[in-house]
Amino acid sequence: MAIKKRPVSPRQKMINLMYVVLMAMLALNVSNEVLNGFSIVEESLKRTTENAAKENLAIYEDFDQQMKANPQKVKEWYEKAQLVKLSSDSLYNLAADLKLAIAQEADGADGNPAKIVNKEDLEAANQVMLAPGRGRGDELKKAIERYREGILKMVDDKDQQRRIASDLTTEVPSTGLGKNWQEYMFESMPAAAAVTLLSKLQSDVRNAEKEVLHKLVQNIDVKDIRVNALNAFVIPNSQTIVRGDRFSARIVMAAVDTTQVPEIFIGNQKVDLKDGLYETVCGRTGDFTLSGYIQTTNGNGDAIRRDFSQKYTVVDPSATVSADLMNMLYAGYSNPISISVPGVPLNKISATMTNGTLTPTGPGKYIARPSKIGENATITVISTNTGHPQQMGQFSFRVRRLPDPTPYIDMKDEKGNPLRFRGGGLAKGSLLGVEGIGAAIDDGILDIGFRVLSFETVFSGNMGESVLMAGDGDRFSARQKDTFRKLARNRRFYITNVVAIGPDGLQRTLKTPIEIIVK
Repeated sequence: MAIKKRPVSPRQKMINLMYVVLMAMLALNVSNEVLNGFSIVEESLKRTTENAAKENLAIYEDFDQQMKANPQKVKEWYEKAQLVKLSSDSLYNLAADLKLAIAQEADGADGNPAKIVNKEDLEAANQVMLAPGRGRGDELKKAIERYREGILKMVDDKDQQRRIASDLTTEVPSTGLGKNWQEYMFESMPAAAAVTLLSKLQSDVRNAEKEVLHKLVQNIDVKDIRVNALNAFVIPNSQTIVRGDRFSARIVMAAVDTTQVPEIFIGNQKVDLKDGLYETVCGRTGDFTLSGYIQTTNGNGDAIRRDFSQKYTVVDPSATVSADLMNMLYAGYSNPISISVPGVPLNKISATMTNGTLTPTGPGKYIARPSKIGENATITVISTNTGHPQQMGQFSFRVRRLPDPTPYIDMKDEKGNPLRFRGGGLAKGSLLGVEGIGAAIDDGILDIGFRVLSFETVFSGNMGESVLMAGDGDRFSARQKDTFRKLARNRRFYITNVVAIGPDGLQRTLKTPIEIIVK
């Protein structure tokens, strides 16, 4: 909704006009000392900028020389330096164009930013930077922000980033009275002051450029060996070697330039190693030492030598394969197996098995499932510790059928602990509380459950005859439970003809009955 303006009296119009005239007079009354001070600051900024530009030029020239000498090493950082130069020059030149435009706006076509005559001109900066439709203040602000974002990506030091961002900020302080950046910087600004602000921006650009260039230089070895400590190292693939296998080791100098090829001497004899890789066939067992020295030169041509020494051990092929629960393997059953090789990490060991499958379940842990009874299963252990497969041994196990389980009544003792009752005296109350029977191999080493398919109970009749009653699968039938209730104390009966099937899928009739005496 439009705001309705109040009518202004002729007297109020006159007061307003006088106020405007007074403000203009105050603005024009800038002391010559202050305006001349901007010239002094301008000269100081010019010297600072020129010094930074000279330092930057020296670094660019150093980059050019290094690029010609070693493009493989320098190319990445050289290209980044060229990008920094391009973006820095672009913003620097934009500021120079704006300085010239302000000087010409103040002094005419012959205006010179270095020698502004009408220093106090308050309209020159307004026209160049803020004039509607043609003011270039927003163009400058966006150029500063693009440059700042690009240049900050070149450095990772937080303090350095904060310093560069502060010098190239386009934020308006809280005292900006709601103005945008270009208004805050250039509105009603004397021509001399506006030019000085742009000179400061040019100085900030060259300093930011310098900081980034120094950072890029640190990423290459401009002086060939820019370290304060050098050490030779032997890096073996393994310090424990199997007889007949190869001992492999990389011989390097710490912080060495990978694009330079140092000289390597073993036992005072120079050797030619591809990528510093040393190999020798180990034909004897025992402890050995690889020693010698590595030699390179610095930028001045001085020789730098570092000695190296590395011990290693050669052992006979060996491995350990143990069945976790037994001394043989059972057909059709998941036999837990542990496999290890002295001096070899578990993740560098693999194994295969004949007569069945061998499945890894974790580091050094396997499940062996032999298939044929009576035929040995052979496990072959392989080590890849030195980069290629090496057989560490073969181990044969006899394969047999799982033994028959023992039938039992599953119940609980007085404390509520699970109990497998396999025969003997049993209280009538406990007998009436059980539901059925089970079967398992439970010999203190193995504990393998079987599923009961059927069973029978044998009772003695009144005439001494045997009465057979079939169970209901693995559970007591209603007829069997009714007979339990009628049994007198000290009467005996048997659980027999138990048919069970194991994890190997084989069905068997158990020969061992359960004798129960009612108490």
